[in-house]
Amino acid sequence: MAANSPFDCVLLDLDDTLYPGNTGIGPALKRNIDEFLQAKLGVSAERAAAMRVELFRTHGSSLAGLIALGYGVHPDEYHSYVHGRLPYDRIAADPQLARLLQSIPQRKVLFTNSDRAHMKRALERLGVDEAVFDAVVCFETMNPHLFGEAGEEGRGAGGDPPAVVLKPAVDAIVAGLRVAGTNPRRTLFLDDSERNIAAGKALGLRTALVGKRVRSKDADYALESIGALRLVIPEIWGAAAAAGEGSERPDRGIDKMPMRSDLDSIIQPTSIPA
Repeated sequence: MAANSPFDCVLLDLDDTLYPGNTGIGPALKRNIDEFLQAKLGVSAERAAAMRVELFRTHGSSLAGLIALGYGVHPDEYHSYVHGRLPYDRIAADPQLARLLQSIPQRKVLFTNSDRAHMKRALERLGVDEAVFDAVVCFETMNPHLFGEAGEEGRGAGGDPPAVVLKPAVDAIVAGLRVAGTNPRRTLFLDDSERNIAAGKALGLRTALVGKRVRSKDADYALESIGALRLVIPEIWGAAAAAGEGSERPDRGIDKMPMRSDLDSIIQPTSIPA
C-alpha cells in the first residue's frame, strides 16, 4: 500500500475504460443486439434498433429488458450472440496499460457489466493478465440467481421474472463494494459512464470519469484516457508521487462532493438477490 495515499482500493471498469472508446466495439455491439432482437423476436431492423434504445432506457440493458418482459432469454444465449461476434481484433495490445496496472499498489478490482467470456477476450487482446487484479466483479458475479437451478429460485413474488443486476443499480455498486472490502470513501471508482459514476458517488465512492476531458458533476476526476491515470491522480501512489507532479496537474485541489452518511445502512447482506 502506498504511504499516505487516500485510497485503499481501485475499482476499474473494462469496456471503453481500459481500452479506448473509439475501437468500434461499441457500434458493433449495438449491431449485434439489433440482429439478436430481429432473430429472437422476428421484428424488422428498424423495430429492433428502436427496441434496443427503449430497453436500455427503461431497463438498463437489452438483456435486462428482455428478461423483465418475459421473453425467456438466457444470459448465455444473449452474450454468446452479442459478444461472441465482436471484432476483438480492433482492441490493440497495450503494454503500457499492463505496466500501469501492475504499478498500482492498492487492491485492484475489475468491475464490469460484461460477462466473463467477453472480459477474458478483451483482457487477452489488451495483453493484460487477469491475475493483475485481486478480484473480478462481472455479470455472473452480480447475477448468480440467473444461472442453473438458481434461475428459478431468483424469480420474484408470484413468479415474476428475476431482476438483472447491472451498474448503475445500487445492488451492482454494492456488489463491487463488497468485493473491494474497503471503506467506500477510500475506494476509487473509474468508469466511462456518467450514470455509473453518479451511482458510485451516491454510495460514497471517490470517482473518476474516463474518456472525458471535463468532469461530470458526480466525478472527482476526469481522465481523457486510462493512460493519464498517473498524471491526473498521482495520489494513488502516495503523497510523495502527488507532490512530485507539480501544481499544474488537472483537477488538483478540486472540491469533493459530500458523501452519504447512511452508507452502512445501505450495504446489507440482503441487498443482492441470491
